[in-house]
Amino acid sequence: MGVETVGVVGIIILVVLMFLKMRLGTAMILVGFLGYAFLSGWDKALIMVGLEPHAQTNYYQITALPLFILMGTVVAASGISKDLYEAVRKWIGHVRGGLAMATVGACGLFAAVCGDSIATAVTMGKIAHPEMKRYNYDDRLSSGAIAAGGTIGILIPPSTGFILYALLTEQSVGHLFIAGVIPGILEVLFYMAAIFTVCRLNPGMGPPGPRVSFREKITGSLTIWPMVLIFLLIMGGIYGGIFTPTEAGAIGAFGAFVVGFALSRLKWPGVKSALTETASNTAMILYLLVGAYIFMRFTAVSNLPVYLSNLIIGIPLPPIFIIIGLLFVYVILGSFLDVLIVIILTTPIVFPIILTLGYDPIWWGVIMVRIMEIGMVTPPYGINLFVLAKTIKVPLATVYRGVAPFVLADLVHISLLVAFPEISLFLVKTMF
Repeated sequence: MGVETVGVVGIIILVVLMFLKMRLGTAMILVGFLGYAFLSGWDKALIMVGLEPHAQTNYYQITALPLFILMGTVVAASGISKDLYEAVRKWIGHVRGGLAMATVGACGLFAAVCGDSIATAVTMGKIAHPEMKRYNYDDRLSSGAIAAGGTIGILIPPSTGFILYALLTEQSVGHLFIAGVIPGILEVLFYMAAIFTVCRLNPGMGPPGPRVSFREKITGSLTIWPMVLIFLLIMGGIYGGIFTPTEAGAIGAFGAFVVGFALSRLKWPGVKSALTETASNTAMILYLLVGAYIFMRFTAVSNLPVYLSNLIIGIPLPPIFIIIGLLFVYVILGSFLDVLIVIILTTPIVFPIILTLGYDPIWWGVIMVRIMEIGMVTPPYGINLFVLAKTIKVPLATVYRGVAPFVLADLVHISLLVAFPEISLFLVKTMF
């Protein structure tokens, strides 16, 4: 049996173990260890498994991960998400479909301090859906806006998806954060355009909300300025080279605590919940990361990445068609797996192919995260759809129908990002 064949068999076994509901981290460690032992011997495999966990988690940059997770959990525990929604609602809630647009805008703002899609969808679902129901919004529009808006959580920085991609591919976390800014803003605008179009074609879907005075708009905006200031400080510092992403994470986490206590929104139970959730999520991600590195060691000795790269390069098709094929696969994977799991599972195989095709690794990080956002709201297995339907008690079929216009907006958006890479790379090239 050739070494490449061993690599393919290992991937098949890994997929089977996943379908048998073995935890992904455990499955990758098991397959990676046994595959490495088969190809290189038991002694080398035992040494590799003994050294790899420490070697891949014992460095300064990885501390950005728990720090940004902590920032998001503290903000969520402080209840600031409702302020974000109310602030945006007062500005645009009076137009037709305005409450749905406000939901998408608030999702974008919450994403700037959260970095998780499902958490964004659940949080905004609890806040925005009752408001839209009160003003007789169609459940299809309201649920679709929340489900799609939730996906913004992993594109607008800081994003745990970007951090993981950077760790697995040795790319700059700061570059990836900056690369996600313009695509994230465009995503919000595309979703608002989809809502405007739906309400223009069917005005009954999103009746106008109440109009408020300019004074109330300004007053409402004052409640969110601390979070906006933290975001601008983090991204401005990274963009200007003032501090590293790890230092930015520390500043963001500290700032979230200060704001929460200063506004009397953060109490001891909230602090305890935020710390517990941060520890739990960090441990889970690090375990997945260790599993990914051990599995990557196995795929490296099996020569599978090089073999697949050469095989794909030999296909008589332009590289853009290969990219489209990969994106189609990612939509399917993202529809029934968490985005972080998909990044960890596929990056060791796909990343060398992207480099061989000559594409920019930072651009591909943005594209990969963006396309998996689409998978999270694509029926029949979009994970955001299931979570939201359960959270706001709306039939799943209603959410399926409601998300359709947003998926169309997603396809236009991703096509734009693929056709014009400078949208993602412009700010990166102007960094200090």
